[in-house]
Amino acid sequence: MSVPTLFQPFPVAGLTLRNRIVIAPMCQYSAVDGEMTDWHLIHLGQLALSGAALLTIEATAVLPEGRISYADVGLWNDRTEAAMKRVLDGVRRHSDMPIAIQLGHAGRKASTEVPWKGGAQIAPDAINGWQTVAPSALPFTPATNTPMALDQAGIERLRDAFVAAARRAANLGLDAIQLHGAHGYLLHQFLSPLSNRRDDEYGGALENRMRLPLEIFDAVRAAFPADRPVTMRVSGTDWVEGGWDIEQTIAFAQALEAHGCSAIHVSSGGLDPRQDIPVGPSYQVPLARAVKQAVAIPVVAVGLITDYEQAEAIVGTGDADLIGLARAMLYDPRWPWHAAAHLGASVKAPDQYLRSQPRQYRNLFDAPKG
Repeated sequence: MSVPTLFQPFPVAGLTLRNRIVIAPMCQYSAVDGEMTDWHLIHLGQLALSGAALLTIEATAVLPEGRISYADVGLWNDRTEAAMKRVLDGVRRHSDMPIAIQLGHAGRKASTEVPWKGGAQIAPDAINGWQTVAPSALPFTPATNTPMALDQAGIERLRDAFVAAARRAANLGLDAIQLHGAHGYLLHQFLSPLSNRRDDEYGGALENRMRLPLEIFDAVRAAFPADRPVTMRVSGTDWVEGGWDIEQTIAFAQALEAHGCSAIHVSSGGLDPRQDIPVGPSYQVPLARAVKQAVAIPVVAVGLITDYEQAEAIVGTGDADLIGLARAMLYDPRWPWHAAAHLGASVKAPDQYLRSQPRQYRNLFDAPKG
């Protein structure tokens, strides 16, 4: 019996993944001054035992003002690095799953309350709030704070911060970096004509709007070990007329490929509250398919992928090379086990859990070594 595509190994640059299931980054809004806490040890630890191929640390700010909320994780100084090391050391004692990190900056969507307290933007002069920055002085909505347009010094500080965070990620032994260029955050804000109204070399034509994301990619790629992947997450469309769209995404993906990007993760939306998203199972897969048809680098698909046959069809038909799961993994941290059982494949499980194998799935778990 052939191995389902979802459970076949897959190479991404110098990293070989056990299967095609990637755990996408999920913000936990549980850090203190950018420092990971025991919550992250529990959260990442359970996901590292899931049987997926890669675990991605949540959106991690490269500067304090780049956090989505005051409770976001950061990697901008020795304290944030030490806190992350403590968590990673704990996870790695019990799992050999590769771990990536998503580095980003929230731009004009920063300085917010945590979601379970409403998620509203906090004023710059209020407790837990700060002045946001963006490509242009355009607020996310008329009711939110007006960001300060980045000048050249601010752009250079931003680039330097991404480089410094990439070096800290390398020090931590992280296996890959994903740059966050999606969901309306700062790099996406530079890409979209709806949020970027600059009249310098970083605004206007598509080539100019892509300039800063590509400069930051190049700088991070140079700062991170050459044998470890650097990837990019993008929004395939703003879902708003006149905004960022799939044609521009394809052009950006081709430019990233030319710059040495190891893979591209295709999501959508998040830039403009007018977005009209046709949400449904696999609703973003056509965006991934369009990108995959235009580039040779691996493509990750996301978006309401919850069913095992659905996931197998996405990678089996070549719509994407890998699938990214986020909320589905929160709901079912053993999703890869259950998918393997359903599809007749096997998956890695901790020795301590091997006796949980159901009798009807005698070959579900990979044989222990030794």
